[in-house]
Amino acid sequence: MTVVASNYARKENDLYQTEPWATEALLRHFPLNGLGVWEPAAGNHLIADVLRETGAKVFTSDIVTYDREHDQTFDFLNGMHVGSPSFFHAIVTNPPYGKGNRDAVKFAELALERCDGLVALLLTAKFDFGKTRRHLFRDNPRFAAKIALVDRIQWFPGDTSGTEDHAWYVWDRADRRSSPRMLWEARS
Repeated sequence: MTVVASNYARKENDLYQTEPWATEALLRHFPLNGLGVWEPAAGNHLIADVLRETGAKVFTSDIVTYDREHDQTFDFLNGMHVGSPSFFHAIVTNPPYGKGNRDAVKFAELALERCDGLVALLLTAKFDFGKTRRHLFRDNPRFAAKIALVDRIQWFPGDTSGTEDHAWYVWDRADRRSSPRMLWEARS
């Protein structure tokens, strides 16, 4: 697959809706049924809906409200924690990336700080490249898996597919994992 420019004019707090198959791909390897999950960049709740369908107890938040109300509205990158860390067994989200993926790095750091359980972030497939992210991957005992999505996500309505490859990056409690795994998933 070749990465091409999208010609999409981005705007602040833009909504990138994650197709359900992408969340289902994560859950095939890391089921969260019955667990408390925080979705802090909930958008219109497409990830949260899939999590709830599998029995997870989901708390949603985001910086703005789109078409669906959240449990709480605030900025994850600059806001306070929304509850006791013991309530959340996991954080699962498609976070904002920001210029040079700087917001995504900060999102990963804060998610790992705020949740001692599973953290799964949907990011670009090359997010783990680069020496400035060693603390998240190579040097992080919690890093558990990368799930490469071999099909591209369609972020917007229409006939076009996405223009970039993505993957789930998963961290878990250090005492529950062995060496990080590399996995591949597609639309089922």
